[in-house]
Amino acid sequence: MPTIKMMDSVKIDVYSRDHLPPHFHAIYAEYEELIEIETLKTYIGKLPAVQRKKVMDWAKENKEYRMGIFKQLNPR
Repeated sequence: MPTIKMMDSVKIDVYSRDHLPPHFHAIYAEYEELIEIETLKTYIGKLPAVQRKKVMDWAKENKEYRMGIFKQLNPR
């Protein structure tokens, strides 16, 4: 499970052999939110508002990068 980004104690992970839809894991302390790459909708979980905004700001600018990592780790 490579960490593809760290920002202010929030880890962004993409797991290999993970389920669809393509998503990434945003982890902060005891919180975790799975966020769909295409839509940026929450699949499951929840981050605190301040950390979620930072993740969303980063995610909006890096869709191709995140999808590329997901496809590399999860070839179908």
